[in-house]
Amino acid sequence: MSKLPPLTTETIWAILNEEIDDVVVNQLVWHYLGYRYDEDRGDWDNSNVSDDWREKYPQPPDFIANRPPTVQLTRSIPKENKQLLKQKLGFKGYKIGEFTPTQARRATAANWLLSYLTIHNF
Repeated sequence: MSKLPPLTTETIWAILNEEIDDVVVNQLVWHYLGYRYDEDRGDWDNSNVSDDWREKYPQPPDFIANRPPTVQLTRSIPKENKQLLKQKLGFKGYKIGEFTPTQARRATAANWLLSYLTIHNF
């Protein structure tokens, strides 16, 4: 995996503004979920991934291209953190009828990462 950007509010904004490639957005979420790529084995190590994720997704899922893992990502955000993009960043959201499923999934990834950042006091 390539070097990931730091988990900061600037990175969250870059995700929302589509300044970070979808691949890197996925890699960030994978990293903080606990997935690690083992170069020696040429496979993913999911030993640090929580059971609920590991059982359903033994390999890291593509959150940007596929809705089901994004739904699980949304459900895994604590209730008190569901509106963090709005509360902490002042993100107004995308305009109805003008946003794509990809943007919605990127916003979910951004909110999950912001929740992680908040919970772990980065």
